[in-house]
Parts: sequence; structure tokens; C-alpha cells
Amino acid sequence: MPVVLDRTDMTPSRRTAALGLFAGPLAVAPGLAACAAPADAWRGFAGAGPWLNTPPLRAADLRGRVVLLNFWTYTCINSLRPLPYVRAWADRYRDRGLVVIGAHAPEFSFEHELPRVRTAVADLGIRYPVVIDNDFAIWRSFRNNAWPGFYVLDGEGRVRHKRLGEGEGEYDRTERVLQSLLSGARGERVDDPIQPVAGEGPQAAPDWQDLRSPESYTGYAKAETFAGGGLRRDVAHGYIPPPRLPLNGWSLSGDWTVRSEFAEAGAAPGAIAFRFHARDLHLVMGPGPGDRPVRVRVSLDGAAPGPDHGWDVDAAGRGELREARMYQLIRQAGPVGDRTFTIEFQAAGARVWCFTFG
Repeated sequence: MPVVLDRTDMTPSRRTAALGLFAGPLAVAPGLAACAAPADAWRGFAGAGPWLNTPPLRAADLRGRVVLLNFWTYTCINSLRPLPYVRAWADRYRDRGLVVIGAHAPEFSFEHELPRVRTAVADLGIRYPVVIDNDFAIWRSFRNNAWPGFYVLDGEGRVRHKRLGEGEGEYDRTERVLQSLLSGARGERVDDPIQPVAGEGPQAAPDWQDLRSPESYTGYAKAETFAGGGLRRDVAHGYIPPPRLPLNGWSLSGDWTVRSEFAEAGAAPGAIAFRFHARDLHLVMGPGPGDRPVRVRVSLDGAAPGPDHGWDVDAAGRGELREARMYQLIRQAGPVGDRTFTIEFQAAGARVWCFTFG
């Protein structure tokens, strides 16, 4: 999965973060020393925004409250899968002193657009405060370097727990940290039983055991494993796919213009194929300028996906692009093996940014 933004001067991959390889110190009881983060990390909130679901929050508004700060972006599968937990914590502990803040730090250019983020926040059922961090001021002030990033702060604004990425068992640990700090802040025990949380569709937990395909970009700035003889930069070109794809190789078919961030389909039909090994396949894509809907058809090993179709297409593989976001196209119902995925775009203008898996 991809390299995190160069503008941060930090370059771990989102994949290693997702696997929990950049976990920070874990707070397990009151009195734990603060994690390695600047003492004045809240400085990034000065002038930050706009804010969604709340008036602007400042450090003074949060004094005496336990804060969970989550760095995320709405097209990132690693940011989407933790949301059921974050929403549950926000609801469960709101009246006992917890403030949850989602800092939306965009990866792609279109994610800077406030109307798109506002729509995503509503569609994802996020009711807690969200601050728009388009210039990465908050990201830098916390020295964050991955999506998703989780920081738990005590009532004095000290970072007491840090977690980067996903990981089995880490959600329970984070909730225990929240309970411990809330207990100290309130002067009474907060020790509710840890309740299981299950996400639906793209927000469901991944199948780590069978996840053998990395996040893969189609824009030439970060594209890897392209199996079609080389990408032509910023010019329309007719691509012919190879007869066979290696595992984790991908190809284009038809007329495409490959830009730095994305590949844009020309005259229909255009197609993309990917040989993958994972339960789930997602694609960050959109209909292009003007958001004029584009119909798509997905196949798996040359046939309709049937019971292996994802959240955003039917069993025949039919779907429609109406906005730029992450679409879940495959969720295998049976044993996971090496499969060839193909998506055909039935109109020009569709844009594709990257594949993600789960």
C-alpha cells in the first residue's frame, strides 16, 4: 500500500501502518508517561478548519476533556475500516468526557474539496467533529505519518496513547486506554465491558490471512507493476493488454490518458485488469469532470462475479460511478485464490486513482 505524502517528510507505507508495524507506546493505566509527541501539538489547531458537525474547537475548549484524535481520509480503506469503532466510542463515552475529533487529511486532489468531504462525512454516519486539515498543519504538529493515525490525549493535552494503522486487538487496547483516562478525569471508574463492533460492506474487518496484494496506483507518479509495456505520460494512448497478468500486475485496455495522480478513460469502452489475491478488491475512482454518471461492468476471471460481487456492484457486475470515492467491487464469498479482475467503463471521462484490498 502506498507511500504517505512526501510533503510530510515522512515516508512509511500505508500498508506497513495497516499491519501495525508503526505502533506507538500503549497507555494501560493512569500515570503512564506521555508518548513521543510535541508538548504543544495543539498548535496546529490554531486557524484550522473549516469544521464539520461543530463550531471550531480550540485547545481551551478541550482542557479537562479526554480527546481521541483520528487522522483519516475518506477514500482510504485503512481509514474506513476503523470507523465503526470510532463512531461507537464517540457515542458510548460522549457524556462521560470524551471528545472525538476526525482530522481529515486528504491524499488526492479531489479530497480537498469541502462539498465532497461534507457528503462523505454524512454518508459514513460520522456525527462527531471533523476538522479539515488540507494544509496538513495538524498532521505536522502531531508528527503523524500514516493513515489512519490515532492519538489519545488527557485533560492536560498530553498524548498518552498513539497508534498508527489497523491491527487485531488494538481497538480493545485503545478503548481500555480511553476508559482509564476517563476514570482519572472523572474521579470514578469507567470500566464498561468491551463490546464487539462489526462493520458492514467496505467497513468490515479485512481478511489479513489471505491479503497478498498491495495497494496499487494508476497515476504515473506512484504506479508500479504495470504490465502493459510502459505508461505514456499525459498523452492519449491506445493500450493493448498482455495475454496474461502476473500476480499483482495490472493493465489498461483501450484509450487512456495517464496523469500523475490518475488514469482517465478515453473513448468507450476502456478497461483495467488486475491479477490479485485478497478477499476484497476496492477501486478509488470517479466519473470525471462534472460528475456525469458513468456505468461500469465488473468481471472476475472473465465472468460475472455472482456471489463474489462487492458492495457497489450487483451479481452481474453492473454499477455506476456518481462521485469520486472508494468503490468496493469484489468480496469473495468462498475460498480466496489468485483471481483476475476486470472493470469496463462504458463512457469516456472516468478517472481511476488506485486499487486497495482487504
